[in-house]
Amino acid sequence: MRKISLLEGLTSLPTPLNISIFWSGGSILGMMLGIQLVTGLFLSMHYTSDISISFDSVVHIMRDVPNGWLFRLFHANGASFFFIFLYLHIGRGLYYQSYSVQPKTWMVGVTIFLISMATAFLGYVLPWGQMSFWGATVITNLLSAIPYWGGTLVEWVWGGFSVGQATLNRFFSLHFILPFLIALLVMVHLIFLHEKGSTNPLGQTHHINKVTFHPYFTYKDLVGFICVGLSLVLICAYFPFSLSDPENFIYANPMVTPTHIQPEWYFLFAYAILRSIPSKLGGVVALAMSIFILYFLPLSSQFMSVPASFNMIQQMLFWWLVVVFLLLTWLGACPIEDPYLSLAGPLTIIYFFSYPLLMIVGNFSVSILK
Repeated sequence: MRKISLLEGLTSLPTPLNISIFWSGGSILGMMLGIQLVTGLFLSMHYTSDISISFDSVVHIMRDVPNGWLFRLFHANGASFFFIFLYLHIGRGLYYQSYSVQPKTWMVGVTIFLISMATAFLGYVLPWGQMSFWGATVITNLLSAIPYWGGTLVEWVWGGFSVGQATLNRFFSLHFILPFLIALLVMVHLIFLHEKGSTNPLGQTHHINKVTFHPYFTYKDLVGFICVGLSLVLICAYFPFSLSDPENFIYANPMVTPTHIQPEWYFLFAYAILRSIPSKLGGVVALAMSIFILYFLPLSSQFMSVPASFNMIQQMLFWWLVVVFLLLTWLGACPIEDPYLSLAGPLTIIYFFSYPLLMIVGNFSVSILK
């Protein structure tokens, strides 16, 4: 019996005929992760994790290192592209209820999402600009809300009594290591995916109406790679800092607090949820649960579910959640004042109630159809 190589096993994977372009999101994310690993590796060769010269080392990369500006722009804007497709990938899983069909794949995917957020936050601190410093100060201070051990935990993370040299050193080390952990989890994610194979818009995983992955979907993914790659080149060439905060072009000054401290755009929805809760501990719990709630979705696998393609209630609820997510992202970038704070509270409640509704709406729809 002929042995099948790993590459041959991957390319001969049975893939549903009727999957749409949204199923290319995982492949595009793999490409973006590769870009981040390669560009990050080259940037680390010239970056210095010293608070006195780290800002200048970034300037040195941009101005003096051959093609350093290109690697840095690809890395900075590539992070935004990574999260755009990460949210699209999660959205596709929510819409087509992939969490109920492949719970193990979903759980590993949510873990990748969490570690990616941590990695992006650590990388945002490294340029040591104003927003980097104050963003690190505000976010790490959230740990002080934990009863009894909060203060000690914050000092342990800082490596001292404030954000400083020790903090930057450990953030750089973790930012370098975590992407390799993400790559390992991606392989686990793919192993679990290949147990049943990809789902399709009908929510099926059986091997009826399937073709081999190569060459049909290889070329389809290649078209996606080219389009996304050209978009990234366009952004880096003509709008290189459109996704960056202007405050981060100022050297970090612990004595001057920026007027409006905010994280990168892909964290704004969680930041708006944090600000909407008056209690500090309550805000931290809500912030954590805005992501951890995704772990509970596979519990809906015990319910009988109607595929999203035939479930109008599921579709309406999903798009309502998308609108709420976008509004929270917008509110996270707004000043901490009314009416923005007043709007964030109700939207936070709607955000958290939408997920339990997504879990039971399939079973409810079955009852209506009967």
